[in-house]
Amino acid sequence: QVQLAESGGGLVQTGDSLRLSCVASGQTLSAYGVGWFRQAPGKEREFVAAITWGGGSTYYADSVQGRFTISRDNAKNTVYLEMYSLKPEDTAVYYCAADDSSLFGTAGLFRLEYEYEIWGQGTQVTVSS
Repeated sequence: QVQLAESGGGLVQTGDSLRLSCVASGQTLSAYGVGWFRQAPGKEREFVAAITWGGGSTYYADSVQGRFTISRDNAKNTVYLEMYSLKPEDTAVYYCAADDSSLFGTAGLFRLEYEYEIWGQGTQVTVSS
């Protein structure tokens, strides 16, 4: 069973950048599609970005398109979320999740929380104004 651990969160100012990492242990991550989600205080968890198992396709929420980049290094069993031009509204706990479905990249399934079988514990990102 794959286990996921996020890191890289912190307190930054508006306009700063951060890189989050999602490291897998227990099993290779290369067979999984991976998504990043976030949950702000008082709000539901929302989709941020996703990447297919080989990294050939990436998907983004409209709110982060052009500012965030998802990538993966399967040799390091790691998926990254690079975040640029951060805004206060990006403040949230960020979670990575893994899905081994062969349909991961189809019909927008990667946006759905229940598609993911494995979740990390999250890392806090706080953007001050």
